[in-house]
Amino acid sequence: MNRTLIELHILQTVPPSNLNRDDTGSPKTAIYGGVRRARVSSQAWKRATRVAFDDQLDRSELGVRTRRVVELLAAAISEHSKDLEDRSIELASEVMKAIGIVVKPPKKDATEEAGYLVFLSRHQIRALAEAAIAAAETEDVPKALREAKVKDLADREHSVDIALFGRMVADQADMNVDAAVQVAHAISVHPVETEFDYFTAVDDHLGDDETGAGMIGTVEFNSSTLYRYATLDVNRLNDNLGDHDATRHAVEAFVASFVRSMPTGKQNTFANRTLPEAVVVLVRDTQPINLVGAFESPVREANTGGRVKRAADALRDEAREVERAYGETPIASWVTRLGSDTAALDDLGSNVAFTDMVAQVGTLVETRLGAPA
Repeated sequence: MNRTLIELHILQTVPPSNLNRDDTGSPKTAIYGGVRRARVSSQAWKRATRVAFDDQLDRSELGVRTRRVVELLAAAISEHSKDLEDRSIELASEVMKAIGIVVKPPKKDATEEAGYLVFLSRHQIRALAEAAIAAAETEDVPKALREAKVKDLADREHSVDIALFGRMVADQADMNVDAAVQVAHAISVHPVETEFDYFTAVDDHLGDDETGAGMIGTVEFNSSTLYRYATLDVNRLNDNLGDHDATRHAVEAFVASFVRSMPTGKQNTFANRTLPEAVVVLVRDTQPINLVGAFESPVREANTGGRVKRAADALRDEAREVERAYGETPIASWVTRLGSDTAALDDLGSNVAFTDMVAQVGTLVETRLGAPA
């Protein structure tokens, strides 16, 4: 099977916003190229992508990540067998023990919890619930669960999000799933300064003779043109899912969701939701290549164009230089873009509408998965 690596290079401008906060409430930043840049963590955009999967995938294709895994499994047991509702927590706890996942003693008015987030597909949850129900009819529940090999049940039929983003099981390393997707921290292509919005709120119930604000405060924000990057290893994804059709479906869902998603930090305050000015998809068979070096020298506005134009030109030039110097020619490429400022990116691939881009990437994946190595 041919190796297939899909890269997404995205330029996206956001107005005043606070997409991703640090522990003090300030927008996250990073020093790159000697200047401070706006930053949105990879975790924040992966979470936004997973949420966006709800619009692309059926619920049965997605997983659940929670510390309250005993409660989650107990609910599935009760749903499948009302007669076992009173024993569901006990049975769910026994299943976790049989798998080897350590759960902490319950707090007051709560169920046992794992010491970390446990990621299970809904198919795995259903299979574990069915094993628990069958074991409940025996005299030795722990023995029945061991014989049912519940650990194996929790390590097959992975959901799309587990197959894409991976899974770590601290107590059972052999259940770990290697991620097929890598997501970079998005950074601004230019320097930024954090600004402060001083606001007041009026108390509607004040009398006519009372003055002053009911509340005052500040919110930190910045605005930026971001370079976003992610890469998807189609072969690893196919190994995780074990099915060509499922892999194509997952690739299309990821491309659509990652491009269109946005972290929701302070969204009600700033109404900052935008779509990218440009999306470039490059497919390689060698290694993934982050083109962030295009912006090591910060982009500055000029009379001949704003940040987006200069960023598009820089991204095009970097991609060309990588191809010239290292012979890294993509095996396929597409561009979806807005306006004339991003015209330079047409040099990197076929200019298509985004829905066509997603479909054509899916077709390429299907072809490459079926091709001999």
